[in-house]
Amino acid sequence: MDIAKQKIANNFYLILSGIFIASLVTSNLIFQKFFHWNAFGLFEFEISVGILPYPLTFLVTDIISEIYGKKKANNVVIAGLFASIFTLGVVMLADYVDATSWSPVTNGEFHHVFGVTSIAVGASMAAYLTAQFIDVQLFHFWKKLTKGKHLWLRNNASTFTSQFIDTCVVLLLLCSFDIIEWKYFGALLLNGFYSKFWLL
Repeated sequence: MDIAKQKIANNFYLILSGIFIASLVTSNLIFQKFFHWNAFGLFEFEISVGILPYPLTFLVTDIISEIYGKKKANNVVIAGLFASIFTLGVVMLADYVDATSWSPVTNGEFHHVFGVTSIAVGASMAAYLTAQFIDVQLFHFWKKLTKGKHLWLRNNASTFTSQFIDTCVVLLLLCSFDIIEWKYFGALLLNGFYSKFWLL
């Protein structure tokens, strides 16, 4: 590969990595708001707004896996983990310091929105690591099995499986820490998985 093509490849990898990390961090910060979504008039979802950017992380790792290989995809997953931990530290520090008397956002308001972020990020990271590594492994399993053919099959098979695992793990942890009531577990599991299916 000549220098110009290598530069383009490196820049594209950086852009994909940036999209991956931004999607991951954003989904962890905004997850507490839930909304109704009617999927093309076929199904009514009640899901977290965190689901809007999150499926992009699986799409990006599949693209990186296809173009740059398993190692590069795993590197992005690890980078996303460190970015999330760093973001968590910043949020916890911001929650700790006192707001001024004229601050548009009070201590209570900030804590109400971001106070459970540490639990949420912890749950998300456990689910994220499990699902993302499974996604990368399954993608390459299907790629080897199909001898590099049927991209749609390995992309969808790996993504849908890992998305279900991710949704299940994060809900189990959030319910265990009383962030979400157990009575919503089944509905949110189905809603979360079905909505990711529609978004993908």
